[in-house]
Amino acid sequence: MESLIGNQCLSRLKISANLTIPSSSFFSHNQFPNFKSPHINYKPTFTSFAIQNQETQNPLQENATANAAQDDESYGEVSKIIGSRALEGGTGMEYLIEWKDGHAPSWVPSNYIAKDVVAEYETPWWNAAKKADEPALSRILNDDDGRDVDAVDSYGRTALLFVSGLGSEACVKLLAEAGAALNHQDNSGGLTALHMAAGYVQPGVVKLLIDLGADPEVQDDRGLTPLDLAKEILKVTPKGNPMQFARRLGLENVIKILNEEIFEYAEVQEILEKRGKGDKTEYLVKWKDGSDNEWVKAQFIGEDLVRDFEAGLEYAVAEGVIGKRIGDDGKNEFLVKWTDIDEATWEPEENVDPDLIKEYAEAQLTKNENGSS
Repeated sequence: MESLIGNQCLSRLKISANLTIPSSSFFSHNQFPNFKSPHINYKPTFTSFAIQNQETQNPLQENATANAAQDDESYGEVSKIIGSRALEGGTGMEYLIEWKDGHAPSWVPSNYIAKDVVAEYETPWWNAAKKADEPALSRILNDDDGRDVDAVDSYGRTALLFVSGLGSEACVKLLAEAGAALNHQDNSGGLTALHMAAGYVQPGVVKLLIDLGADPEVQDDRGLTPLDLAKEILKVTPKGNPMQFARRLGLENVIKILNEEIFEYAEVQEILEKRGKGDKTEYLVKWKDGSDNEWVKAQFIGEDLVRDFEAGLEYAVAEGVIGKRIGDDGKNEFLVKWTDIDEATWEPEENVDPDLIKEYAEAQLTKNENGSS
């Protein structure tokens, strides 16, 4: 189980104790960490000043608060927060403050704002996100209170990461429509919403995020894509255990969806080069549809192509089928014309592109119909 919880970021994600844990979650019930609301003292009214007294400030932080104060006197009392935005890199939050003393609204870092002020603004949002409460999220977004849909918690996680891990397609759609960053990575492991959906075995959300445009090849801090993460978890999920059957089935579905998205390419025409060893082996492939040559992991290439390449065989490019006959073994053979070989050769049916065989059959049918008419 050690590798199952090796990603510290996943092990630190928390969910409220009264939340029903989906059976497909990749942690067992007693291992699934609990999402918790921000550890702050919530008060229903604004009773304290928004900014701490200047005497307690670090001199190095004076520039950060200068814009909020606009002068050297003590700051006025907060009327309310009228906007929020995440700092660059998701390292924290700052808020647009409306002041009671008539000062123009100004942006203030969260650590300079009284906790009860931030709590009144943020607690409903995070409670809704950590419970995947779509109606509550919708109401908050419709309030048009200047809220940043990509607001972050202390680990740089956004609401989209939470609802993706919880498997709420409705919440994912809502946040995406509101402009949520689909490829945002948290600061405690580099996880994206797709990592969360894959890690917590939510195939429906995985498919939805991909359809919405999420990048399935973003790597976390360990260099793992969502596909790699799902495979890692599947590898350590026990086989033959009825209690783990649904989990394994869900993980296999997640892997299938991600595989189809990442490797939705044309057929490989030939393998050009090889690099790496063991499970890191990759091959440079040439695609039949003319796409750029690309390095692809060995497990995603047909075993016959890999076997032939390893045996040192070269490939020719078929231009078309120009003849058909029955071979000595009673099976069909086709006369293939090559683009880079002068002489056509007879090949067994399994060695010929089915599309070329189909084109030949259609041409012969048309020729026969014209001849009979």
